[in-house]
Amino acid sequence: MPDDTQDVISGGHLVAKALKAEGVDRIYTLCGGHIIDIYDGCVDEDIEVVDVRHEQVAAHAADGYARITGKPGCAVVTAGPGTTDAVTGVANAFRAESPMLLIGGQGALTQHKMGSLQDLPHVDMMTPITKFAAAVPDTARAADMVSMAFRECYHGAPGPSFLEIPRDVLDAKVSVSKARVPKEGAYRASTRSAGDPEAIEKLADLLVHAEKPAILLGSQVWTTRGTEAAIELVRTLNIPAYMNGAGRGTLPPGDPHHFQLSRRCAFSNADVIVIVGTPFDFRMGYGKRLSPDATVVQIDLDYRTVGKNRDIDLGIVGDAGLVLKSVAEAASGHAFNGYSNGGASKRKEWLDELRAAEQTAIEKRLPSLKSDASPIHPYRLVSEINEFLTEDSIYIGDGGDIVTFSGQVVQPKSPGHWMDPGPLGTLGVGVPFVLAAKQARPDKEVVALFGDGAFSLTGWDFETLVRYNLPFVGIVGNNSSMNQIRYGQAQKYGLERERVGNTLGDIHYDKFAQMLGGYGEEVRDPADIGPALRRARESGKPSLINVWVDPDAYAPGTMNQTMYK
Repeated sequence: MPDDTQDVISGGHLVAKALKAEGVDRIYTLCGGHIIDIYDGCVDEDIEVVDVRHEQVAAHAADGYARITGKPGCAVVTAGPGTTDAVTGVANAFRAESPMLLIGGQGALTQHKMGSLQDLPHVDMMTPITKFAAAVPDTARAADMVSMAFRECYHGAPGPSFLEIPRDVLDAKVSVSKARVPKEGAYRASTRSAGDPEAIEKLADLLVHAEKPAILLGSQVWTTRGTEAAIELVRTLNIPAYMNGAGRGTLPPGDPHHFQLSRRCAFSNADVIVIVGTPFDFRMGYGKRLSPDATVVQIDLDYRTVGKNRDIDLGIVGDAGLVLKSVAEAASGHAFNGYSNGGASKRKEWLDELRAAEQTAIEKRLPSLKSDASPIHPYRLVSEINEFLTEDSIYIGDGGDIVTFSGQVVQPKSPGHWMDPGPLGTLGVGVPFVLAAKQARPDKEVVALFGDGAFSLTGWDFETLVRYNLPFVGIVGNNSSMNQIRYGQAQKYGLERERVGNTLGDIHYDKFAQMLGGYGEEVRDPADIGPALRRARESGKPSLINVWVDPDAYAPGTMNQTMYK
């Protein structure tokens, strides 16, 4: 009989071809009968299939992979509980503006509404937390719709998309001539806008003439790979810079324009404040923490974000890197009015004022940062971690109170070397982010700080890290509590009710790591933290250093949360 297998192609193989065209080199997945034809296609397209122990991990890893590489991540999960398990990862990517595609299985179209195995209304569930959600109605459309979903990830600020593919659509074969497989690089327009030229000129003029300017460099600076432009702007115009989210590391620690602990002082006293790639959400006090007398400028990829929750004086929609580059270039054509009559000295006075506020904050924390107390003070732990990091260390924070401590102390040495959940505040991102970061950048060291509660959510995938031989330095700040919630309960209901529903067992996570084939060590003396971290690094294995921290020490950020007041 003639071999006509080359004339037809299955839905799963069309999906794999579309993934390849997008530049996807691995998918994160937990196997299920609805989706295995995608695996078969991935084998043919040389796309790695990375299998994990929980679909939440697969989705978080796809999110993390996008953050590290700048390319969209992809997770593939089965129908029903497989897709619902991944909802949290998709929602986290949605709030964090991370481009990823989740592909979910679905029962056969021929069994639609009949109660097939694991049948759920996935598209309806995913629509509110994605930029695009749809079902693939026909095998010939499989590749086309995968490319469509990826394209939608980049509409405005990036975000996740979702596709469900019914089992019979995925497994069926169609003539190659009938299937549309979009060509690599031929189905998307550039989304890099430099903003309104008039607004660029106005911002340049504002910054040139400001006496006390300040700028916040948010996650979109890294998303748009605008690091060099941001550095050029702050150095050319001598502006103090604060960084949050993935924007951390834009300027290295010790840079004269790198500020961290004086943000409240700056935003209360500045005359011009520029907010780049950060919404006025809870992290910004919904915009209320900015001086009412300041001229406020907001730059964002998404028009809907600009001016939301707070009035602004100037809004610019565009790519952070291109906008900042354009502003720096425009400013070079402006005379620094006032510099000849004392303006330059005033700008220096402003920087000196903020540096003094930084030093005051550091000195206030210094006893805790150097504390020899046992149980170990969390400030001492995060101080040791900060000293341990190198320029090649990607730092990942996964937790509540312990990671709030680290946010004040840990300073990544390079751009793109800080990862946290983002504004959804999702616990459990740590292990999947380690998985993604180490696979995407095997040349980098990965250092992850977990709260003991956070690690417990996805910690079983430590075994995945062992299975794939992905060494990293993991630290569990162990206080046997969900301490951020415990603090709020104590404040609201009194000490006699502070321990309701938030107390964990005294778990030896070092032994857990050893059981799964990794390196583990316990630390009770603060003098042993540094040596233990170095031994974990030298082990060449996935590791967990179990550090017993003081359960009665709370981060200032925890104590200042408005929800507890």
